[in-house]
Amino acid sequence: MSEASPARAYASHLGVMALLFVLSFLLPEYYHGLLARIMVLAVFAMGYNILFGYVGLLSLGHAMFFGAGLYGAGLAVIQLGWSVPSAFLGGIGCGAVLALAIGLLALRTTGVAFMIVTMMFAQVFYLVILYFATWTGGDQGMVVPQPARVLTFGATALDLTNPTVRYMTALALFSLVLLITLAIVRSRYGRVLVAIRENEERTKMLGYDTFSNKLAAVVVSGAICAASGAAYALLFGYVGSSFASVQYSILPLLWVLLGGAATTLGPLIGTLFMYYVIDITSGYTSAYLLIVGIALILLVLFFPKGILGSIRQRWLGWLP
Repeated sequence: MSEASPARAYASHLGVMALLFVLSFLLPEYYHGLLARIMVLAVFAMGYNILFGYVGLLSLGHAMFFGAGLYGAGLAVIQLGWSVPSAFLGGIGCGAVLALAIGLLALRTTGVAFMIVTMMFAQVFYLVILYFATWTGGDQGMVVPQPARVLTFGATALDLTNPTVRYMTALALFSLVLLITLAIVRSRYGRVLVAIRENEERTKMLGYDTFSNKLAAVVVSGAICAASGAAYALLFGYVGSSFASVQYSILPLLWVLLGGAATTLGPLIGTLFMYYVIDITSGYTSAYLLIVGIALILLVLFFPKGILGSIRQRWLGWLP
């Protein structure tokens, strides 16, 4: 497999960002909302990919990081009256702190035990949301009022409920996280993470502190997932407990596997594929999940490493 030069790698990613920007002028308003949602959730998948794809740690608890960002930003706006930037940063902070605490405990385990421990913590987080329904809204969730979803820069005010503003804000977040992810995986630290995934004992023998590196990966992953949750609350105006359920921990795993684990653009492709398959098939039949299941089976058979992962393996080895 040949390795892309930094210029080639960044150029390909800038091309994807430019394409998404151009699509905002070409697609109808309905697809603006759909693509904005996909880009925000692709950020969630990119955060998950840092831990699963590059470190090799299978987590079933990442919904709690998304939920921490979602509720951190939502409650800051609704209950505390914070501005949009402060609430967004507060949501990321909640996710990062939670990831640090969970990482210190969960990383004492490995393999299946790590998966079970993260799932247990996620379930506790979900039950806490339901228990404090007075503040969190419980099963019904909460709606973030439109006046609170206005981003102000001096005399300029951007209404995040406006479809164009929402799309461009989602694109800005996606682009920033994509470039950060690319920089991480191409750095020395990213190579250490891959070494840990391939052979942790040998990485220790080379003198690396694998626990600290994995903990940092958990925090970075949690912060990115929290950024996705905070953006979801502020852009789409809804905060609900379903986003913290175990099911929402499985979705980013599915998106990453579909697009290609340990590929920087794989999470976007997997999220895009899944959303559009469901959107198209649900318009024709109520048994759309059956069609989705058949599509997933065919995909696994012909693209065992995910869409982009298999393309990289067979034809475009330079893809990061």
